[in-house]
Amino acid sequence: MKDLSKDSATLLEVGEASAGQRIDNFLLKVAKGVPKSHIYRILRSGEVRVNKGRISAEYRLRQGDTIRVPPIRVSQATAKPAAPAREFAMVFEDDAMIVIDKPAGVAVHGGSGVSFGVIEQLRRARPEARFLELAHRLDRETSGLLVVAKKRSALTRLHDLFRDGGIAKRYLALVKGRWKNPLQHVRLPLHKYLTDEGERRVTVSDEGKQAHSIVRLVARWRNFSLVEVELKTGRTHQIRVHLSHLGFPLAGDDKYGDFALNRNLQKAGLKRMFLHAARLSLPHPLTGVAVELEAALPAELAGFLARIDANEAREHGQAF
Repeated sequence: MKDLSKDSATLLEVGEASAGQRIDNFLLKVAKGVPKSHIYRILRSGEVRVNKGRISAEYRLRQGDTIRVPPIRVSQATAKPAAPAREFAMVFEDDAMIVIDKPAGVAVHGGSGVSFGVIEQLRRARPEARFLELAHRLDRETSGLLVVAKKRSALTRLHDLFRDGGIAKRYLALVKGRWKNPLQHVRLPLHKYLTDEGERRVTVSDEGKQAHSIVRLVARWRNFSLVEVELKTGRTHQIRVHLSHLGFPLAGDDKYGDFALNRNLQKAGLKRMFLHAARLSLPHPLTGVAVELEAALPAELAGFLARIDANEAREHGQAF
């Protein structure tokens, strides 16, 4: 990060990694710890110049642009502890992107009470990397395939693919109850809101945005079903809310699940939400070549399914 606290203005030259990025997002990144309100104030006032001219917050940078940034002082009290370096299990890597198998319990980025996440740890582990940005998100308690772009051109293309449905995303989920249909399309609009405590939640509502999930039955037991869910849209908590609304809450879901069941599942050995991003199919963001990726169920989830199998095999066994 550049030292922007000196008394005179700082001149920054835009490289390939930052070309195409909005000036406001660029400044928020290089001036970490500075409030957004201050960044937008210096943009509105014209204190930030690009190629000696005034620009708006929506201006997209071009390679070779020269940015004049006025002195900015970052309060030491707002400085966050450095993220510990960490590499994650790699499923795919080339010059354009990394796909990791994210473990459950790890946020994808810092914020909302979390000091750091996957992206901060990965950047710390790879100080030589000029560009590392998340192409999409996974919930903290969801494990599985997570895509990180290594070039801005790849990031832009990946964002387009995710937004336009050009990437097939399939998740494995264990739900309470006996799912009956081999294949079912779920089209229920989802609305985001904040609880009185400021926590983000989602509900099915006609006021919400269109959301489409395709649910396929994989296996079924006396009290549970394993389903594969293909996301045709990527709304917040989409799988969790769709399935819970239909009466099939995810095992271990602490927001939309069956809390009494979750307590019993904890005792039975399931310590997390059973949701895993298992498969991704996409055209490579730079070459267009088809890429098929898969992440096996983590040991704790596969082991829990084996316990259900064993329990079902006992004719008079006690069900979870």
